[in-house]
Amino acid sequence: MTLTLPPDVTTADTEDGLVLLDQRNGRYWQLNRTGAAMLRLLLEGSSPEQAAARLAASTPVAADRALADVRALIESLTSAHLVVTS
Repeated sequence: MTLTLPPDVTTADTEDGLVLLDQRNGRYWQLNRTGAAMLRLLLEGSSPEQAAARLAASTPVAADRALADVRALIESLTSAHLVVTS
């Protein structure tokens, strides 16, 4: 699975994570530091499993929970049309 941002979605780093702006409708979403790190890994080509393994290695979260969280992030961003999967 490959994740990309649509051309009309921009990002901005913040002190607390990342903001995604959907220029089509002016809405924005804020990701915390963990969500931002996971999205960056996915956009760089990591699989959900690879991103979850990194999350589990760097935080006190079980591997199965990390994978569920990464998948939930992908689903939320896809449903909001903030990322495109292929």
